[in-house]
Amino acid sequence: MVGPLCRLRLVAHLFRPRGATGVASGARSASTEAHAPFLYRQFPVISRSQIIKAELISGFMWFWILWNFWHDPDIVLGHFPYPDASKWTDEELGIPSDDE
Repeated sequence: MVGPLCRLRLVAHLFRPRGATGVASGARSASTEAHAPFLYRQFPVISRSQIIKAELISGFMWFWILWNFWHDPDIVLGHFPYPDASKWTDEELGIPSDDE
């Protein structure tokens, strides 16, 4: 239990907002400078660090999905063998007999 929590703290520490000096500031500012300017019908300005963080997070997400699908496909495909439909009778399939 301690291992995953330590890793989570490390990841949270990497994405903590930093000031201009590169040190996380303890004071929070609620002035107009703290918020992004209002943009009406304009694309937001995205910094290079935001693009890199988004690419890393999405890349890790796809790695996690594909890794788990490769190593444990029963989560998606089911835990039981697929039934052989050629062994089913007409009655089980709801097909009326030819005598009618």
